Amino acid sequence: MSTLALLLVLCAAVIHAGWNFLLKRSGGGTVFVWWFATLSAVIYAPIAVGILWYVKPALGWQHIGLISASAALHTAYYMLLDRGYRSGDLSLVYPLARGSAPLITVLCAVVLLDETPTALAVGGTVLIGFGALMLTGGMGSLRRSGSLPAAGYALLTGCMIASYTLVDKVAVGLFLIPPLIQDWASNVGRALLMTPMAMRHRHDLLPTWRRCYKAIIAVAILCPLSYILVLSAMVFTPVSYIAPAREISILVAALMGTQLLAEGHAAQRIAAATAMVVGVVCLAVG
Repeated sequence: MSTLALLLVLCAAVIHAGWNFLLKRSGGGTVFVWWFATLSAVIYAPIAVGILWYVKPALGWQHIGLISASAALHTAYYMLLDRGYRSGDLSLVYPLARGSAPLITVLCAVVLLDETPTALAVGGTVLIGFGALMLTGGMGSLRRSGSLPAAGYALLTGCMIASYTLVDKVAVGLFLIPPLIQDWASNVGRALLMTPMAMRHRHDLLPTWRRCYKAIIAVAILCPLSYILVLSAMVFTPVSYIAPAREISILVAALMGTQLLAEGHAAQRIAAATAMVVGVVCLAVG
């Protein structure tokens, strides 16, 4: 991997962990998620329009179907992630969600596609599982600490990450939808899907904006930006190098949670996050 690609991916990892930190610290909620989804669609609309005008991609019903599927899966992802953060610590939810996604993908490939992973990939799977167990402390510890719902939401979030990654890969790889258009259109779809939910809490719209407008604006900018940086690196770098490098965000988020939010079990959670990062790298290399 070139130095430029590495810098882009590492910046993306820090930004990704950063907007998750802001979501957690703000308290989140359906209205908060709707605000930043809508604002993201507005902020990045000029770039999307420019690409549509310059590239002029062919967009048929199949393309619209993939964009709609991505929007639905991303909506579920953000809602589950938000619920996870409202139920538990950043240093628990983020690593478990991000680390479980590649693990779920590998297990699905073995069961559904009859793939045979290498010994290194199996070792990575074991490391991710060990890191997850170390992170949660087991079912008994989760029940005692009241973190069982948070862990459940994190694992469901991991399922959504694996699902939308597959859909987006088909969209940009097979159907040649420009990546930025796929991401922006997904944001628009998510804002539209969430509008009825937000309207049920319309009395919270202005109070949430007044209370969290700085965090909303920051997340609206940083959330797509982290993905744009990754896409830029993918233009000239194999995805097999990009994917494991991105997961350094697991460790960054664990550090943010334990050091900036004063969440407990710092040494244990940082060690667990490190094991999961190494496991993801092994999966990618293997």
